[in-house]
Amino acid sequence: MRIVALAGGIGGARFLRGLKAAVAPGDEITVIGNTGDDIHLYGLKVCPDLDTVMYTLGGGIHEEQGWGRTDETWSIKAEMKEYGVGPEWFGLGDRDFATHLVRSQMLTAGYTLSQVTEALCVRWQPGVRLLPMSDDRVETHVKITDEAGTRAVHFQEYWVRLHAAVDAEAIVPVGADTAKPAPGVLDAIAAADVILFPPSNPVVSIGTILAVPGIREAVAAAAAPVVGLSPIIGGAPVRGMADKVLAAVGVETTAEAVARHYGPRGAVGSASDPDGGRPAGLLDGWLVDTADEAAVPAVEAAGITCRAVPLLMTDVEATAAMARAALELAEQVRR
Repeated sequence: MRIVALAGGIGGARFLRGLKAAVAPGDEITVIGNTGDDIHLYGLKVCPDLDTVMYTLGGGIHEEQGWGRTDETWSIKAEMKEYGVGPEWFGLGDRDFATHLVRSQMLTAGYTLSQVTEALCVRWQPGVRLLPMSDDRVETHVKITDEAGTRAVHFQEYWVRLHAAVDAEAIVPVGADTAKPAPGVLDAIAAADVILFPPSNPVVSIGTILAVPGIREAVAAAAAPVVGLSPIIGGAPVRGMADKVLAAVGVETTAEAVARHYGPRGAVGSASDPDGGRPAGLLDGWLVDTADEAAVPAVEAAGITCRAVPLLMTDVEATAAMARAALELAEQVRR
């Protein structure tokens, strides 16, 4: 079985670890990773979501944080501070610096981000094929209004420095409209037996991947069933501040609203694309947590097959059970 998953950072990576535990030997997993969170710091190209997937599946992640390296030290950051070079709000540990140095050197030498990611994965052996959504530069920016006025800030500044303390007025994946899918992305989607949307942020993770021209269309046209898992449980994000960015695109923070945001397969237009004109409907199936079981009839009334199962990723076994439930639902809705 060939499985394709669109994934962001921590939530996506932890789900993928469970998915690896759930699949049969010989099954192939291709991960299309969000690069809208990418940022240039200290002259280096930093890819937080790709690295989080790579470290998590390769056994090098800081488990408590969910990001960064295990057994990390911070000498370089401390020295940069002594020189007065920032930003201080974004932490890059010494081990993590090495990854970004290698990536930046290879990019400068003319390799594409896809080629660099493949080379980095040779060390980590994540057990999946990890593809960036695009080799082109895409950065998610957030429009805000604060004491400095109305302005756009990089998503990392909004999320990490500001802690999403101010309302997001708009989410803009800068460069996405002219970007191209990375080599292998569209082929993987077309050849997939199952396509999964892990419980990643539907706006700035999966939504940014889908903003690259051709990817949304490929998912909508795929022969494989598309099943998503809700990142919202009981009206709140499982992790992070997804409610802030959902509000920016006019979506309520509920499992039902996120399902409607993705839309049922075959639908045109959505809550975030009210004018229609593109294949916005993507889902055949949707999993909600048992706490949101009351939402199942409404989701099914919208044209999406829905089931309620436990969706808290408390450990690998619980996450594997989630993944198995998603694969089982995919079989039920297979067209």
